[in-house]
Parts: sequence; structure tokens; C-alpha cells
Amino acid sequence: MTKEWLGGTTIFAEMSALAVRTGAINLGQGFPDTDGPEEVREAAVRALREGKGNQYPPGPGVPELRTAIAGHQLKRYGLAHDPDTEVLVTAGATEAIAAALLALVDTGDEVIALEPYYDSYAACIGMAGGTRVPVTLHPRDGAYHLDPDELRNAVTDRTRLILLNTPHNPTGTVLSREELAAVAELAVERDLLVVTDEVYEHLVFEGEHVPIASFPGMRERTLTISSAGKTFSFTGWKVGWVTGTPELVKAVRSAKQFLTYVASGPFQYAIAEALRLPESYFEGLRADLRAKRDLLSAGLAAAGFEVYRPAGTYFVTTDIRPLGESDGFAFCRALPERCGVVAVPNAVFYDHQKQGAPFVRFAFCKREDVLREAVSRLRSL
Repeated sequence: MTKEWLGGTTIFAEMSALAVRTGAINLGQGFPDTDGPEEVREAAVRALREGKGNQYPPGPGVPELRTAIAGHQLKRYGLAHDPDTEVLVTAGATEAIAAALLALVDTGDEVIALEPYYDSYAACIGMAGGTRVPVTLHPRDGAYHLDPDELRNAVTDRTRLILLNTPHNPTGTVLSREELAAVAELAVERDLLVVTDEVYEHLVFEGEHVPIASFPGMRERTLTISSAGKTFSFTGWKVGWVTGTPELVKAVRSAKQFLTYVASGPFQYAIAEALRLPESYFEGLRADLRAKRDLLSAGLAAAGFEVYRPAGTYFVTTDIRPLGESDGFAFCRALPERCGVVAVPNAVFYDHQKQGAPFVRFAFCKREDVLREAVSRLRSL
């Protein structure tokens, strides 16, 4: 088992420190620069004042939030879950992923992950003793696509599970029904588990988000992970959750109880209320981010980048080769001094780093004035 995930800082920490040191606009790390709805903040304050969650909350999460999560899954996707046995609240989606992999993966098991992948996936697979097997999403016609044959060829007798992410970070692709159906068919055929990271489920601008748990044969073999941070712009609250069968959720809880045990007590009550916000909130969120996506994408194209306009998430992937560049790491480390903007090299999300070398990711979950200033600075390239 390799230990490349030990002993260093993440690329996000490095680039954020560079932004602070140079005074550059940080479009590297994916966190909003404004808070979420006032009524949700007030719900957290009310919980604090009323003594809700100030001590250890229940291990599975407060009943109000588990009920709200179950209601969300049923209303949105027709997926029925028992809030007492099939819902687990976690310290963000990152802990949920870690606990799921620690619970389900044994030493030597292979885990298929869509490449490029969020950096914690590699660390969590490694900590679980598993072997990661990347299946690369390929850029084509302005978007990234999954090759079902490549996925099928990656499965061996040692494959334990598929770690899925849609809407996908960093590429912004939203897997289609056809792509998801191919994953589901393969999982059923080869009796594989699926852990699916759906934290950007409400940030879809084109197409639709379809949980893979809703496909035939998938309900009993899927753990679905999501969180409040991206949907409600409270990334610091660290409220995530897992839904699945009682057996799978119990396994995750057995690992999770030795990680944080519990977390985010008062915030759990606030997120229970947030999940019941009217549809107008979610529509407004998407409209706001769609406009920001279009603003930054147009600015990047005007600056000379090849732009892969995302169907979801709040990240834009670009190709720097039209600018005469090919090394994303060097480009991103020089960019703050060149024009006062910070981005992240996509190669850090690849095992096959040469495939990711010329691609760079920008975040557009910022105020419009910040994005306009970033676009203005990027023109100097």
C-alpha cells in the first residue's frame, strides 16, 4: 500500500496560502465568499440559545435532521428511507466518504474512482487499505464523458466497489441517465457496492441529477452521500449525511463513531429547517450560479483558455495549451504574480498526471464583483 497521501499539505492549502501571500483573488478553493440564507443562520442561533445540540447529539444525528433528509430524498427522487435506520449524519461529506470506505473496504480490495477525482478519495482508499483503480473521464465536445467499456474493463475479481461522483468535481460533468444505467448494470452484474458522492446535487445547470440508487437493483447496494455545505453556502458547519440500507448504514456508523463520534450539534437543527426551504430558494441558487458560471467562462475564453463549461458544480475546467502552456502546476504557481488570480491544477486529481497536466480549475462560487475583477485581471494573459 502506498503512502503518497501522507506528509504534505493539500493543493488547496498551498494555493490558498499563495493567494493570501500575494493578495490574489482566490478562485482555487471551492468555498463561497458570502453566507447562506439568513433564516438558516437564525435557526442555528435559535438552537444555540435553546440548548439544542450544545452537548453531544445522538450518534446517528438529531431526529429532526434525519427526518428532513429522508423527506428530501423521497420528495426529490422517490427514494424512501427510514430515518431511524437508513440515515446517518456525518461531519460533512468528507467524513462520510472516509467512514464508508473504512467500513466497506478491506486490505487488497480494489476501488474504482472516476478520474480526475477529489483528492480525499485517494487518501481514504489508502487509509482503508484498498487499491485505487482510476477510470478516466475524457474531454470531448466541450464536456467530459465516461466510457462504459473502460469502466467495465477496470473491474476485476478484486473489485469491491465503485466510488462515484456526480455532479462531478473537478470537471463539472453531470452523468447522464445512459452513463448511470451502464454503471448500475455493471454493479448488479458483478455484485459491486457503489458509494456515490452527490454533494452538488442542487447545482445542476444543464441536464438533471439522477441518484444511481434509483436505478433497478441499486437501492440495496448503494450508499448515497450528500451535505449541506454546497447547497446552503455554510461550508464551515460540516453537516453531511449518508443514506442506504440498514446494513450498509450500520457499517458506516461503526467506523464513523471512532472518527468524530458526533459533530455540528446546533447546526444539525438549522439544516433540518434548510432542507425544507421552498423550491424558490433552490431555483434562485441555480440561477445565480448559472449566471456566474457564464460570466467566468466567457472571461476565461476571452483570455485565451479553452473552456469546458460545466453542467453542474461551481467549477470551470480549462485547457491552458492555447496560451502556449502545458504544465498546470507551474502555470498555477505563477498565475498570482502574473495577473493576481489563483486557480488549481487538475493534475493533482489524476493518477495519470500527464493526462491532467494541461488542465486548470477555477471556482465561480464568488461574488459577481469579485468574478468581474478576476476576469479583468485575466485579460493580461
